[in-house]
Formats: sequence, structure tokens, C-alpha cells
Amino acid sequence: MNGEQNNPITAVIVGAGHRSLLYASNAVKQPDNLRIVGVVEPDPVRRKLTAERFGIDEKGCFETVEQLIKGPQIANAAINGTMDDLHIVTTIPLLEAGYDVLLEKPIATSEEQMMQLYQAAQTYGRKVMICHVLRYAPFYKAIREVVLSGEIGDIVNIQTAEHVSYHHMAVSYIRGKWNSEENSKSSMLMAKCCHDLDIMTWMVGKQPRKVSSFGSLMQFRPENAPLGAGKRCLVDCQIEEQCPYSARKNYIEQGRWGFYVWSNSYLGQSPCLDEQIESLRTDNPYGRCVWHCDNDVVDHQSVMVEFEGGSTATHNMVGATSRPCRTIHIIGTKGEIVGVLEDGSFVVRHPDPRKGHEYSERRISVNVTDDSHGGGDLLLVADFVSVLRGEEPSISSTALEKSVNGHQIGFRAERSRLEGKTMEIEVLPRVL
Repeated sequence: MNGEQNNPITAVIVGAGHRSLLYASNAVKQPDNLRIVGVVEPDPVRRKLTAERFGIDEKGCFETVEQLIKGPQIANAAINGTMDDLHIVTTIPLLEAGYDVLLEKPIATSEEQMMQLYQAAQTYGRKVMICHVLRYAPFYKAIREVVLSGEIGDIVNIQTAEHVSYHHMAVSYIRGKWNSEENSKSSMLMAKCCHDLDIMTWMVGKQPRKVSSFGSLMQFRPENAPLGAGKRCLVDCQIEEQCPYSARKNYIEQGRWGFYVWSNSYLGQSPCLDEQIESLRTDNPYGRCVWHCDNDVVDHQSVMVEFEGGSTATHNMVGATSRPCRTIHIIGTKGEIVGVLEDGSFVVRHPDPRKGHEYSERRISVNVTDDSHGGGDLLLVADFVSVLRGEEPSISSTALEKSVNGHQIGFRAERSRLEGKTMEIEVLPRVL
């Protein structure tokens, strides 16, 4: 089912979660480019609400991928936003059935599974793009253009960092879905920072060869609970009014992270205030004390990489910071680039030995939207649609074969952290 230039690409949502519905919203904003014609979702309420939002008839609603692929192909593509450990078991059957796939990151929960998908995409001749949306953020795209221009010469070193805010750390990696590798099957590095490792690899443009990593769960442990902390914020905590992790402050008063905390709120079903309070007091996992959860993923981790040709790079993930931000500093043989995503600008700097000078610099400002990915989400979807129409992929293309190296770093980094040794990275076979 090939999309024609004058007809919208059709897609099925697989897993009607917050991320997949955000990508699918491109169909509302640009209906001439994308049309949602089906949904695969085991939860009947979520399936019904999604169908209503996109005008999907009953014939386009399925509980499982198996149900979808039993019948004739109903769309050009699938937007797969299932949980991490379901990516491979849902995507490979879709490829076999003829669907191209826009797949949420991380690609898989193990390097072996990732390679199964990599090989399946070649076998079935299907297009797979990964939701590494930071490549599409104007900030990173503009930096990549400067790198490709040769203005700063060959890359010698890259330093990236992600500072995960205290409230984001709490909602996702302490109280939430990704707080335990046993439950989510993904390490925090892969769940949160595969974006950053992808950016690092994209900028260098060469094969990673070695990786080392260190990190641990240092802060959010029961023995570190402050005096007076209880088990639930709104039940037995004596310090809730002063605690920055208070569920009341963050999820009710500030209204943060509702799409995680309140079931189906991103589909228009938000509980009233009394229901929110009761939920946080009783069975809602987001009402738990951050020092008394079942979390086991790291709250900080550092990664060091050596690339083919000798370039090196570091990435630091630090959880529970005051301000959320992503930083990048690229040092080349002729100059350097340094910037913060959330600031919406970066500086290009060169040595300047003229009398009275040390260096020269210019600031480049980019359009940055107030979202966690710097405006890249829907630009990714637009590129996916263009590729399915047979157009040339953009400079930011996140085709599967262009996205695996960053994941190699992530998987090997976690092995390095656990085993305490430097890991070698083999060259992957390339798509013909």
C-alpha cells in the first residue's frame, strides 16, 4: 500500500499511549498528509476513546496485533508506541504483514532483540524509523548543519549531559513505569538517554568502538529518607509541605505529568480534585514516598565512548536536578560548538590570536518550542510521511540502520557498568 503524493499516508496506532497519540496528532494538524484509520489497544476504554478522537470505525479497532494482521492490510504504516518490552514482538509481525513502522524508542530491550528487528526489516523490505525526536529539534539540526559544513573541522571530543529534573525523575524513574528494570525491561540509560547517545553518534558520524560506564542508585533509597518521611505523601508524611517531591505539590497544585499520574487523562478523562486526592492516598503508585518505592534503576550514570578514528565522547545523566536541560559541547580541530537545548541557541567559537583577542564567537538562535524535545516530535512524523511517499529523507533521518549505533553504546554501557570493564563494540553489517 504505497502512499501517493496527493493522498494522505494511512496509519494504525499500536498501543494508544501518550507518545503514540502525540505522533498521531499530526493527522489532526495535517490531514492531507496523514490519516489514522485503525487502533490496536488491549484496554477497551482507551481503544474506544482513541477511536472517537480519530474517527475510526469499529472495523479499524483491534485488541492485539495478531487480530490486525489476520485480515487484509488496512494502512500504509503503523505508529508503534507500546511499552519497551513489546516493541520487537509487535513490530516484526507488522513488517511481515506489509506495514512500515514508526517505532518509539528504545528500539528494543536487548541488543539481540534489536538485531532481530534489524534483520527482519531487511528481510521484508520495510521502512522502520525510530522516534529519536531530538534529531528533528531545530537546535540539534542546526548544530549538525554546522558540523557538516566543516566549520569546526574534524570532531575531537563531544560532551553531552542530560539533567533530569527532580519531578521528572520522581514520576518516571522512581514512582513510575520505568523505575525498575525488572518491570520495564529497560535500564534508565536506555529509557531516558538513548536520545542523547543517538545525538552523540549522529554528530560524530562514525562507528563507536569502545565504551565504559559508571553509575548507581545513590539517592532514592529507604535508608536516605529524611526524618519524618512516611510511605505515602498524603497519608503519613510529616514533611510533605516542605518536600520538593510532594505528590500534592507536583501532580495537583502544579498539574505536572497528568498523562502519567491520572489514567487516560491525555484522552480527556481527568479526575476531579477529590478523586485525585483519594487516588494519591490509596492505590495510585504516584502517591508513594520517593524514598520508599520499589525503584532499582540508577539515578546518575556517566558514559565514555571511543569512536573509529580516535574521537571520544562523554555523556552524563544526572537525575533529580533543579532545572531540566540537555547540554552539548563539540570540540573540533578548527573550533567548537556549545549550547543548551532549552535556551534555544548555541555558540560557534573559533581561536582568535589577534592582539587583544583569545577567541571569536557567534550565537545562533533557533526556534524552540516549550516541550521536552525542542519541537522535534511532529517534525519526525512529517519526515516519516515524506519517506513513505518516496521522497528523500531529511538530514535528521532516524531510519533504523542509522539509529542502531547509539543503541549499541547504550546496551554495552550498561554491561560495562554492571561488569566493571570496558566493552568493545563490533561493526554492524550494513543494509545493502
